[in-house]
Amino acid sequence: MKEFILNIHWGIVFILCISIGLAPFTPPHIWEKLNMLVKGTLKKPIDWFDFLFHSLPWIILIAKSVLTIRGGD
Repeated sequence: MKEFILNIHWGIVFILCISIGLAPFTPPHIWEKLNMLVKGTLKKPIDWFDFLFHSLPWIILIAKSVLTIRGGD
């Protein structure tokens, strides 16, 4: 999994974060889902799927950043 994340081009990761990670843009959907998570109202399976779908690009960005800084170890 580490090699897969390291092999994703940075441009692709940024495009995914800007498009899927923030869509729809007013307000960003991920922000709404994070608020639902904090409030405890993220209960429906579709909400969990939506939360994971919109947060995946950000998780990849964080993982790629950490792995790159650590030198891929």
